[in-house]
Formats: sequence, C-alpha cells, structure tokens
Amino acid sequence: MNKGELVDSVAEKANVTKKQADAVLTAAIDSIMEAVSKGEKVTLVGFGSFEPRERKAREGRNPKTGEAMEIPATKVPAFSAGKLFKEKVAPPK
Repeated sequence: MNKGELVDSVAEKANVTKKQADAVLTAAIDSIMEAVSKGEKVTLVGFGSFEPRERKAREGRNPKTGEAMEIPATKVPAFSAGKLFKEKVAPPK
C-alpha cells in the first residue's frame, strides 16, 4: 500500500474527502518526523512508537576493495510495533 492508497482508505473509513484525509495524514507524518528528529519519542497506544536511536561507530568493509573503514556513529529513526499491532499481524495461538 502506498500513500495514495492509504489516503483513499482513510477517506473512506473516516467519511471525509480524499483532500482532507491527505492533509491530516501528511500533518500527522510531519509531526511524527519533527518530534523524532528533536529526540522525542512518539507513542501511539496499540499501534507502536517512533523514537530516535543511537547507532555506535563500527568497522565496515568497502565492498569493492574489501578495505576496512570506520562507519561513524549516527542517529537513526526506529519503530517498535505495539501489542495490538503485533497481535493483528500474528494472532496468538
């Protein structure tokens, strides 16, 4: 599912126009990205949480030459699925 298909689905389920659904979805995504980029954790109960994580510096290899190289430490966005989301994808047996 791409963003356009998601907008269509949201518009149908919320009984709003596609333009309204697109505006709300875009605002929500922008707000999440903005908060995580500031170092905040965003939790949507039942869905999951978005947070920045520190990735340590590590040694890597240049795939062409096989030469060892240092990969610097960085921050990366991370998503952890919530309990309801996990159960929806893989129902407990």
